[in-house]
Amino acid sequence: MLPNLENCPALVLNADFRPLSYFPLSLWSWQEAVKAVFLDRVNILAEYERAVHSPTREMRLPSVICLKRFVPAARRPAFTRFNVFLRDSFQCQYCGTRHATQNLTFDHVVPRSRGGMTNWENVVTACAPCNLKKGQRTPEESGMPPLFEPEMPSPHLLQENGRGFPPNYLHESWRDYLYWDSELDED
Repeated sequence: MLPNLENCPALVLNADFRPLSYFPLSLWSWQEAVKAVFLDRVNILAEYERAVHSPTREMRLPSVICLKRFVPAARRPAFTRFNVFLRDSFQCQYCGTRHATQNLTFDHVVPRSRGGMTNWENVVTACAPCNLKKGQRTPEESGMPPLFEPEMPSPHLLQENGRGFPPNYLHESWRDYLYWDSELDED
């Protein structure tokens, strides 16, 4: 049975054959992928069994595409809630427990009420119970120092952390492109 069209996203690789992003994984809908093929912006590296048709053409849907032009990574990652969670590997920086995104908050190490800023150097990932327990106190006052000193991550660190959290769905044709630089097991 052929997959539903909506279940046929294309993995997007940069011109160096690495994913544009690991988390969230760089995926384009089948429509975006087909459009990029016709605009000659990508090369097709792998295809699904599923095809689409026009009155004059048939085309198998791309499952892995590679950009023809290299897109450099941002030099400074955006300061977002999600990127803070990704920097901290979705781990509460007070108790060390990993949580799903919806169960996380971020905490100001030095509370805003005490002059703490909302920036990379003062915000950490926290679970709700730890955030509540720490309250408006400093780490010293609460006896809850963060596991790591918060700092601005490099784009490389965010990519590496993202590699540890694969999406729920990985098409077989993507595996060679997602983990080609991983260390192989020795027998």
